[in-house]
Amino acid sequence: MSTSRFLRLRTGAGTVLPVRVRRCDTFLCRLRGLMFRRKLAPEEALLFVESRESRVTTAIHMCFVFFPIGVLWLVADDATGSDFPRALTVVDKVLARPFRPYYAPQTPAQYYLEGPPVLLEWVEVGEQLFLNPEP
Repeated sequence: MSTSRFLRLRTGAGTVLPVRVRRCDTFLCRLRGLMFRRKLAPEEALLFVESRESRVTTAIHMCFVFFPIGVLWLVADDATGSDFPRALTVVDKVLARPFRPYYAPQTPAQYYLEGPPVLLEWVEVGEQLFLNPEP
């Protein structure tokens, strides 16, 4: 994977989604997430990475998150042997509202993307997304 700090998401149709995705795969990044932030920039998203597919480890809470977010749960499509997959499939999505205690995917996932609510309008469950390093 490139050392670029941000990633871009592209749909199977080739459309690049207008969000800058930051990979969140460290303990501290996952712990903090979006808590205690007052807002999320319209083009900002966090991609959380868990060690394996699970409903439990990819469940989220909205405690101390003061704004709604769009959440996509994803599974890897490719086994390239690299440290990060290039292709992901959306297995569930939800509009997460502030201070709600629990959201979990309907099926196990290894990744979840938290971004602006409009994210839910851009993709459908079952759709394949491709990760590309930001130039």
